[in-house]
Amino acid sequence: MPVFVFSVMSVIILLCAHDQKSDAFSLHILPNRLQFFEYEAVTFYCEGVVYCEFVHKVKGKIKTCPKGSSCTITNVYLDDSGEYWYENEEGIRSNSINISITAGSVILESPAVPVIEGEDVTLSCRNKLTPSDFMADFYKYGVHIRNNSTGSMTIHKVSKSDEGLYKCSIVGAGESPESWLSVTETQTDPSSQPGCHIYLVLRTVFTIIMVALLLLLVGLLHSGKIRATTPKLNSIS
Repeated sequence: MPVFVFSVMSVIILLCAHDQKSDAFSLHILPNRLQFFEYEAVTFYCEGVVYCEFVHKVKGKIKTCPKGSSCTITNVYLDDSGEYWYENEEGIRSNSINISITAGSVILESPAVPVIEGEDVTLSCRNKLTPSDFMADFYKYGVHIRNNSTGSMTIHKVSKSDEGLYKCSIVGAGESPESWLSVTETQTDPSSQPGCHIYLVLRTVFTIIMVALLLLLVGLLHSGKIRATTPKLNSIS
């Protein structure tokens, strides 16, 4: 029984540790958006580690990036579009971010990382040639959903149903590429997951069993000593 409990505990400990390690590795990007104009600067940085290597899905490891915790591409080009992630010293891969580089005049500024359910999220239509406010139209899966004279739209208390492909357009300037808005559930502590709760219960049970066995062993040893000394006492008398 103790061996079985110990084995189960070991498995659950490893699972909980893996979940915590996976959550700790995270790729971020500055500015926090998925679309960029050609020749803009983009900075990637890795969270949860002090050493990482940045990888492009097609190009492989980015040779111009030093091995560290951040990497800045001073001028991005059209072929820099695509999926990026980082790998730590052990070769463990982080989450990925898929960015789009355009030579056009309009981009949609949407978060590069998932938005947490219940938060507000703002999508902005950006005109490369005109920084002031302008009328912008917003689309989800190609269907017009809203227009705004300030060039942005806010989704209040975002939910999973708000996930999808968004784009925007500006009359006389053009249309942005499409980007995926990702929504995730409320963040929780990995230690609060059911598996980790089971681990805590099993750890307590295991401790109780081991203490009981230890007390039983001590009792048996003590009983054996008493039996061993009794004949000696009888012979002396």
